[in-house]
Amino acid sequence: MSSPSGGEDSKDDEKDEESNRLLPLSSSSQSQSLQSEGYSDEVAFEAREKIVIVDVEGPDSIDAVDYVPPFSWRKLWLFTGPGFLMSIAFLDPGNLEGDLQAGAIAGYSLLWLLLWATVMGLLIQMLSARVGVATGRHLAELCRDEYSNWARYILWFMAEVALIGADIQEVIGSAIAIQILSNGFLPLWAGVLITASDCFMFLFLENYGVRKLEGVFAVLIATMALSFAWMCGDAKPSGKELLKGILIPRLGSKTIRQAVGVVGCVIMPHNVFLHSALVQSRKIDPQKKAQVQEALTYYSIESSVALFVSFMINLFVTTVFAKGFYGTQQASSIGLVNAGQFLEEKYGGGLFPILYIWGIGLLAAGQSSTITGTYAGQFIMGGFLNLRLKKWTRALITRSFAIIPTIIVAIIFNTSEASLDILNEWLNVLQSMQIPFALIPLLTLVAKEQVMGVFKIGPVLERLAWTIAVLVILINGYLLIDFFISEVKGLLFGFLIGSGTVAYVSFIIYLVSRCGTSPSNGLSLELSERITCNGN
Repeated sequence: MSSPSGGEDSKDDEKDEESNRLLPLSSSSQSQSLQSEGYSDEVAFEAREKIVIVDVEGPDSIDAVDYVPPFSWRKLWLFTGPGFLMSIAFLDPGNLEGDLQAGAIAGYSLLWLLLWATVMGLLIQMLSARVGVATGRHLAELCRDEYSNWARYILWFMAEVALIGADIQEVIGSAIAIQILSNGFLPLWAGVLITASDCFMFLFLENYGVRKLEGVFAVLIATMALSFAWMCGDAKPSGKELLKGILIPRLGSKTIRQAVGVVGCVIMPHNVFLHSALVQSRKIDPQKKAQVQEALTYYSIESSVALFVSFMINLFVTTVFAKGFYGTQQASSIGLVNAGQFLEEKYGGGLFPILYIWGIGLLAAGQSSTITGTYAGQFIMGGFLNLRLKKWTRALITRSFAIIPTIIVAIIFNTSEASLDILNEWLNVLQSMQIPFALIPLLTLVAKEQVMGVFKIGPVLERLAWTIAVLVILINGYLLIDFFISEVKGLLFGFLIGSGTVAYVSFIIYLVSRCGTSPSNGLSLELSERITCNGN
């Protein structure tokens, strides 16, 4: 009789120990538990879609809490993919416009800021990946459980607004590239319609598996790198000035706006949600500490390499325009619409016209970023609203949100370069306003033991992450204030902006007040389900 009793006590002790460790419930266990109650949650990737990592479940020692397998190049290759898809947000047409304006107006002086902004972006994206790997759920799903209904609906709306703003810039960028490559034969609205078809290309590629889709993005990134490196070779920028720009911090009163733009383009709200979902394309069990730790290591390496590549591409664009237009009369009038013509006038000739090289790179940037935007839209909508829709349905809905207003914009602004530049400024402001609604939930959740278990970030990293978040929010706040002071006219419009600002700040205060609080009912239910599953 003593033996069964001792076995039960041992099971109870193991249950308590597991509860104290607070390792998150895996997606498969959670799905089974919820399905037994008559419903199932939306997931980023179905089990059949996930890539199996070789040898992860080989020797029994891998299941040990403190065992991490030795480094493997083969495993790194299998983990490579999500970071490069994430890095597309650092290379979209909006970023390229920020690069060319920074180069034309500030010369080489802001390259150091581009470097450190990329490092800050890397830290934020690694925290996003950490949330996804350690919990088996992406950020939008976790927000659904963490916040009350009214708050999560606001967060979902803000994420959708940021995504639509980014998508309009990306689609317009692709349409400009198509106009360049067609020698002006295709108008802007036609380019928008062509770009809209990438939704179906995305669905077609997804049917062939995650790796095929990642391969297409690798080709697009390589196309950007080759195109802009070719441009840089034609421009022959000063190596000495380039090194000085990277190593020596400089900031003048005339370049503050460009500096704000460089930092503001780094953190894309939808990209924070996206990365936490992309990392779940690999088959990792969040309940096994060794697997989680190994995945975090490989994803950190992969993300670092991906963002280094994106930094070099941004560097190429900035230096080309710094060499050709810094200190000239045209510097302040260069934008995404007319950049190709200015390049052709400055560097025309050569083996292949630089106008078309620019157009090819811009098209690759626009197409890749619109596809990742569609991807992010699926995760955001499915995660916040828990919608179980077919992929083509969700992709079509997500695409329509951006394409319909973009077509309207393209028709209205088709013949006005100045109007498109003003529109781009408004879209940058729109996205800047949404940054707190991605960063604050991320930093709140990644520091919670109830959510992350043993993989919550430590106090030093937490303070560093909050410092970066506050810095980015303040920099974008400066952009907002500067923009509204110069653009907002009229008492009624000013009153509306003021009222909106009060509501905006109040919601940010609410989100910050959630930091360090006990888990919400949804997370508490998840923990109880996990304990029940372990007990059974």
